[in-house]
Amino acid sequence: MHEQFNFAIEVLGTISFAMSGSFAAMQKRLDPFGVLIIAFVTSVGGGTVRDLLLDIPVFWMHDLLTCALILGTGIFAMVFKSIEKNFKVTLFIFDSFGLGLFTIIGVQKGLNANIHPLICIALGTITGCFGGIIRDILLNRIPLIFRKEIYATACIVGGSAFLLMTKFIPLSYTFIQIFTIILIVAIRTLAVKYHWQIPKFYGYDQNSEM
Repeated sequence: MHEQFNFAIEVLGTISFAMSGSFAAMQKRLDPFGVLIIAFVTSVGGGTVRDLLLDIPVFWMHDLLTCALILGTGIFAMVFKSIEKNFKVTLFIFDSFGLGLFTIIGVQKGLNANIHPLICIALGTITGCFGGIIRDILLNRIPLIFRKEIYATACIVGGSAFLLMTKFIPLSYTFIQIFTIILIVAIRTLAVKYHWQIPKFYGYDQNSEM
């Protein structure tokens, strides 16, 4: 049961980030090949960096299902474009769910490798955020993680809650996974809705550059 649920999380995360990448690419009016490339790097970027850091085989290079899911999702997104016009909302929804789902995967990969809990949280954040970073760089945008919006912070809070709950709260593992995913999505959604930002402790001159 536990392995099946983890598989479902990976599938849903892959689909969510593939949709996110596809819609972001279509916002920039890329051609179909460009849309599929952006969908691919958004889905596997974070997991690739994670696996390289863990010195283990990169997951998608031995898993044709992941590649097929991304291809199918990218094609579906391009067809769906003719129905859904509000790219910004659709992109936000899929990006938020991908963030929550992939953060859990990254934290669990770290735990399976017997790495310190703090590093597990970092791996979860990398898995959740780095695909979006690569996507935004390729699309010539400032990555979300570097903007005012709460993004990586949601991963850190969610990953910390996941580890604390699994250690100190006697609830089913699956329930904790679901709760953590919802928590990350909720933080991201509320942060955008109410314009939450990390406070700046420094001043700056808008007309000056480093």
